[in-house]
Amino acid sequence: MVSLVRICLSDTRIYSSTIRTLTAAVTIFRHYHFNKSQTPKIPDPFASFQSTGRNIVAVFWDLDNKPPRSVSPFDAAIRLKKAAESFGAVRYKIAYANQHSFDYVPPEIKEHRRDTRKLNQLENKGVVKPVEPYICRVCGRKFYSNEKLINHFKQIHEREHQKRVSQIESAKGSQRVKLVGKYSMKMEKYNNAARDILTPKVGYGLGDELKRAGYCVNVVLNKPQAADVALRNHMVDMMDRRQMECLILVSDDSDFVEVIKEARLRCLKTVVVGGSNDGALKRVSDAAFSWEEIIMGKAKKEAVSVVGRWKDRDILKRLEWTYNYERERKLYGLCSEDDDQNDDLNAASNLVSDEVKTDQSRAWWKLESDSDSAASS
Repeated sequence: MVSLVRICLSDTRIYSSTIRTLTAAVTIFRHYHFNKSQTPKIPDPFASFQSTGRNIVAVFWDLDNKPPRSVSPFDAAIRLKKAAESFGAVRYKIAYANQHSFDYVPPEIKEHRRDTRKLNQLENKGVVKPVEPYICRVCGRKFYSNEKLINHFKQIHEREHQKRVSQIESAKGSQRVKLVGKYSMKMEKYNNAARDILTPKVGYGLGDELKRAGYCVNVVLNKPQAADVALRNHMVDMMDRRQMECLILVSDDSDFVEVIKEARLRCLKTVVVGGSNDGALKRVSDAAFSWEEIIMGKAKKEAVSVVGRWKDRDILKRLEWTYNYERERKLYGLCSEDDDQNDDLNAASNLVSDEVKTDQSRAWWKLESDSDSAASS
């Protein structure tokens, strides 16, 4: 009986301690859940860095002078964008060229197309067999000849794509919006596959690749210096509107020297991407990189030191002190001996001018002569 009483007492003690623990947990939960304003906040050590604004960067690309050659246009555009992001927030990416630049095909691409054409002929004759079959990236069908894959893609998927485009263009209003949303995935899938399978009819897809990378591509007339004039006017217009703080120019043309000088006079940061030689633009700009450094990623690493120099220069400009004599004299009432002498001279000149004015105010016959003044004395 005594043991039973002891067991009951121990159970009640355990139960009461459990209730106390649960009650404390509930009160803590209520306090921190319903009183969120009273919860202690952990200070963010990176808040000061996140709050500071970054430079607004605008990239201007002269495609007539500096087209991408060592790598594909899309890869070159992406690497240029990543390098530009090291200088600030890239908000504008603009490229200019005439129609001839988009029609031009580099010799490397011509040679690659020639080799592909020869390989297709050998596959059709059965001389060469592919190690892995060619797979259609739209429907997934397999082909053991590249030419059969191209014919299949043109006969089926290209026609379907043209039907979708014509259907979207003929629709209006909400119906057009619904069709765009309905066919967006299919059209994107087709474009990704067509980029690798089909050969562009004109050029090598320079404009489309740059647009895919997020650049605004502008085509000008096939006139000499037409792209340079349009690009220069665009840069000056954006400087007038104060839409950028850092200007990145991809060109080697010395015609842009005056624009870079004007940008520096307006306190803009200037970066030039050109050839490996030391050109006129590189001597005028704040920083300069070669196209090889952009492709290899060296420019992105060196941009850290360039931005650091810019920050130091801005701090020194804020700390710069200039002496303004008139302002200091008005604020603090400073007066030197030279100032006293100047004030005395000014007072004497004022007295002489007043006497002359009073003498001139009387008539000529009333003026005192030297004899009258001597007699009166």
